[in-house]
Amino acid sequence: MSRFAQYLPPEKEAELSDIAKRLIAPGKGILAADESTATCGKRLQEINVENTEENRRRYRELLFTGDAELAQNISGVILFDETTKQADSSGTSFVKILEKKGIIPGIKVDKGVVPLAGTLNECTTTGLDGLMERCMEYKSMGIHFAKWRCVTEEVLAFQYKALADHHVYLEGTLLKPNMITQGQSFPGVAPTPEQCAIATVQALSRTVPPAVPGVVFLSGGQGEESATINLNAINNVPLRRPWALSFSFGRALQASVLAAWQGKDENLKAGQKELLKRAKANGEASLGKYKGDAVGAAGGKSLYVKDHAY
Repeated sequence: MSRFAQYLPPEKEAELSDIAKRLIAPGKGILAADESTATCGKRLQEINVENTEENRRRYRELLFTGDAELAQNISGVILFDETTKQADSSGTSFVKILEKKGIIPGIKVDKGVVPLAGTLNECTTTGLDGLMERCMEYKSMGIHFAKWRCVTEEVLAFQYKALADHHVYLEGTLLKPNMITQGQSFPGVAPTPEQCAIATVQALSRTVPPAVPGVVFLSGGQGEESATINLNAINNVPLRRPWALSFSFGRALQASVLAAWQGKDENLKAGQKELLKRAKANGEASLGKYKGDAVGAAGGKSLYVKDHAY
């Protein structure tokens, strides 16, 4: 029996646990569409589309208003604050569109990173001020999970020690780490997907408590196909895996969408078709069943961005 007072009433713990389980349901993962205004602008610039609020809205409309089949492999979508207040061309809010599809709307609640004094090019995350009020507002809008990202150099074991110290209800949380792959400037022979997978699962098994229901990997600059193949390998590793191992991809779910769309209304369906293809491929990979037969319009293009600022 815990010697600490229960932070949340049982019904709230049950709600959090249910949301976490739904997000990592078999064959499903998360679409990370929470790019900041500047980052979304870089994506649009790649296809020669101006970074305006309307163009960002049009692109998010493409992502969210396609075939209901998307919900077969996408369990949740992480939104950016601007997007929570936007609607499709008929006036229906994006939050309601996702809810109608059975996809859980989520939100990035941090406010980005700033340089951390006394370090060598490390950053720290901002946004604790006003966090409770923002979360209450988002919840009232129908948004049911939140993402907080921190990019300081911290070992997972220390992270979970801190969570234990603060009595965080782990059954209502998911971890979103990178996969363990070679660095972009690695000069030798690249490790195989199987080698990356073993290193990744070993690191998780030494640090992440089994109480955590799932791990949803970010793609971290890998090409779309590479990220899918590596996820598939992770789910075939002959090691104990007490958590669901799925995806929360941004670039690796959207590169082919952007390549097909090109900012043109007549290409809307083509872009949505690419999203369905990549979602299905990653859904299969989260089950260890991807056959490598769904290369998208972006092909094997690297999605690495040097000195990427979140």
